[in-house]
Amino acid sequence: MEVRCGEQLLILDGGTGLRPLGETLRREGVRRAMFLFSHVHWDHIQGFPFFLPAFDRKATFEILAGEELLPSLDLVLTRQMTPPNFPIRLQDMGATFSFHPVQPGQEIVRDEVRIEALSLRHPSANYGYRIQYRDSALVYATDTEHPPNGVDPHLAAFSRGADLLIYDAQFTPEEYDGSSDGRPRRGWGHSTPEDGARLAAESQVRCLALFHHDPSHDDETIRQMELQAQAIFPHSLAAHEGLALDLGEGAPCARCPIP
Repeated sequence: MEVRCGEQLLILDGGTGLRPLGETLRREGVRRAMFLFSHVHWDHIQGFPFFLPAFDRKATFEILAGEELLPSLDLVLTRQMTPPNFPIRLQDMGATFSFHPVQPGQEIVRDEVRIEALSLRHPSANYGYRIQYRDSALVYATDTEHPPNGVDPHLAAFSRGADLLIYDAQFTPEEYDGSSDGRPRRGWGHSTPEDGARLAAESQVRCLALFHHDPSHDDETIRQMELQAQAIFPHSLAAHEGLALDLGEGAPCARCPIP
């Protein structure tokens, strides 16, 4: 996922989408960006070896992650590219990388962009990010779930008033509680569209994007989950590959019926 704030480019995590993003950035001549890693589970890092701008010796990338992940993040990225897994080592890619730890509540400022981190509820260390640019704010909160007694109060406060909340909605309610197959997913660090909608309503965000879809779900299942969220929070949509949302100057979020 990419976030463009004027001249600043932010890249959220490093899944397989990094390959087509890298091709686009190379065509555009982009040689500078900041990575914000939530955590290092395989689906969030496996695109990194195929990110073409990283092979450009004139390119520079800042890589930020929770302090629990550094220095392990650079080691994880290095190890996944160690032969025989991959023919090119991280240190041979060409670009200049700088790794920076982030602490909960810490604010990172780059020109007009302000970034704040929050520790999320996941089996391993995992961070969400709030990105503020001028009068617009985006919250990225994937791979997390609420406590059993309701909405996560820390995440609700963190998301308060954001223009866009990108939230984990991997499971249907029936999958989450196990009523569909006798295999509950509670405690796995993922959530449901209803939980995302309740969080969005409590946080008074403008738009909710359901994210981190389960790969076993087809388009119709995702559509039904989108409808479930909209029944609670009408300004909800299911994120999909290629979706672009403009948050600037009161612009509506794609299909969301935001005035």
